[in-house]
Amino acid sequence: MTESATVATPVPALFVDRDGTLIADAHYLADASRVHLLAGAAAAVAHANAAQVPVVVITNQSGIARGLITSAQYEAVRDRTNDLLNAGGATVLATYHCPHWGHPKEPCECRKPGLGLYREAAAAHRLDLAHSAYIGDRWRDVQPALATGGIGILVPGVETPAADVEEARSALSARIFMVDDILEAVSLALAVIGARTPLQATARAE
Repeated sequence: MTESATVATPVPALFVDRDGTLIADAHYLADASRVHLLAGAAAAVAHANAAQVPVVVITNQSGIARGLITSAQYEAVRDRTNDLLNAGGATVLATYHCPHWGHPKEPCECRKPGLGLYREAAAAHRLDLAHSAYIGDRWRDVQPALATGGIGILVPGVETPAADVEEARSALSARIFMVDDILEAVSLALAVIGARTPLQATARAE
């Protein structure tokens, strides 16, 4: 067998936001007991699992740099989120977070809509960014699709700024969509990118 034949081909994934998309956005959530899955979140992730398409959570957590939450508190919230998803029959492949402030004078590559965390996940799990879906309740969650060539799906929620909805609406195309809920978003994404070969799930990749 040749060396090239042993290298796995990168596969599409669903890159999903956390706060306001999978769980209620509590603004700098520090208490894991306050984690609440949004309606349809577990079913949506389980739907992707059944289609054997990996789900990766990408989340901005500037509260760490601001001193509003600690890394340990973030990790507890992450683990609680995973536990609740698991209880609903759903599993994420990995979770990545940006802990930086996001101040214009202190830019970083990992804060969404930057591609740093997506590239890190792609390298770690052999994911195909150009054929993946980018899902969330903010424009910054969807915007990476424009840079990677994937599809972006905005799921407006109670915390979604009107400007983000307008941004998505003005960009609606064959690659940018807007739907009512996370289950509809995942169903649409799977219809576009299709089912794939399963990957080994991990609790987190950080």
